[in-house]
Amino acid sequence: MTSALTLPTGGQLASWLETPPGSQPLPGELDHLLALRVPGLIATRRHLHSHPELSGNEFETAALIARELSLAGLNPRLLPKGNGVICDVNGRPDGPVVALRADIDALPLDDLKDVPYRSTVEGVCHACGHDVHTTILLGVGMLLAQLADLGELDGRVRLIFQPAEEILPCGSLEVIEAGGLDDVVQIFALHCDPNLPVGRVGLRVGPITAAADNVTVRLSGPGGHTARPHLTVDLVDALGRLVTEVPALVSRRVPANSGLLLVFGHASAGTRYNVIPSEASASGTLRVMDRDTWEQAPKIVAQVVRDVIAPTGATVDLEYLRGRPPVSNDARAIQVLTAATAAALGPDGIAETPQSMGGEDFSWYLEYVPGALARLGVGRSGPNVDLHRASFDVDERAIHAGVRVMVQTALRALAAAR
Repeated sequence: MTSALTLPTGGQLASWLETPPGSQPLPGELDHLLALRVPGLIATRRHLHSHPELSGNEFETAALIARELSLAGLNPRLLPKGNGVICDVNGRPDGPVVALRADIDALPLDDLKDVPYRSTVEGVCHACGHDVHTTILLGVGMLLAQLADLGELDGRVRLIFQPAEEILPCGSLEVIEAGGLDDVVQIFALHCDPNLPVGRVGLRVGPITAAADNVTVRLSGPGGHTARPHLTVDLVDALGRLVTEVPALVSRRVPANSGLLLVFGHASAGTRYNVIPSEASASGTLRVMDRDTWEQAPKIVAQVVRDVIAPTGATVDLEYLRGRPPVSNDARAIQVLTAATAAALGPDGIAETPQSMGGEDFSWYLEYVPGALARLGVGRSGPNVDLHRASFDVDERAIHAGVRVMVQTALRALAAAR
């Protein structure tokens, strides 16, 4: 198998670009153009991986995207903050508008991989595959621009390069506010999945992700000496009760099949072994599979936190930050993606996928227009490394596969909407 550490050339590249059995060629000799573009797309992905930018600060990434789209003869526009891009590929003016979205931000992690394209930015890493999403959508834009020039694009395809997927407030809301969904009839996106091999796409009707919110609890008290906890409020004890009892009690307030999961990822109290601190805090995420329970979750968490902490005497400040509802895939949009995947990768490319406990702000787009999120196989040989780990990497053949899938998706969505 070709190493992902060396750009493919010659016979290696030819093996990467073999058309899967049962797949269909792209129109307008786009397969040939894509073959020519693949080395450059891989180089682009590696540049993005080496130069990641945190959520909300994707200015150089957005500038690179705009340059590449301009070179393809398109007219990109930056979002108001300059950290994202919207670009229409204009085909027949009387046709529908279909949107394709890629998120472009990185995570606050050190890159622990020993590869030439390792992150050059300390503490920042593309550990979720957004560099791949961005590269795929650039490739799609280049091919669709060629098709539009030939007069063979049946409408308009809007390319959305979205910032700030990994934080709250979500970047998708910025895109929507900037008119990113104006006139759009359907929207689609891919997300890297290391549990699927290259050449397979995970599809599911209905919820495919969980809702995800942020919870922060701050405790306060007088502080004091560890020799006399009865004279003060023992915040370390209170914090321990919070992080161990609240998650279990919250889950008992909702149906078991709602899949509610409250996990604290950070807890902090004190600086000295013999001093009871006056402040303590814990923060984490609440994830839940169904929309109804998500609507009730803030009230439930607030009540349970108060009940657990009340006997300790600590003062409670609860910050519950609404994040994103579950991504719920539209059945007709999944039909489009299913047909597109079969055309791009062959019938064996279609895979059923379960609902994940991960959150995705693509869900906010689906509050306004129907659409679907699919999981793109990027799994490498050997043990897979999960998303959001500092050693995460992909099999770069997924770029070629992803471009073919999304081009076929755009064409089929336009045809279905006419």
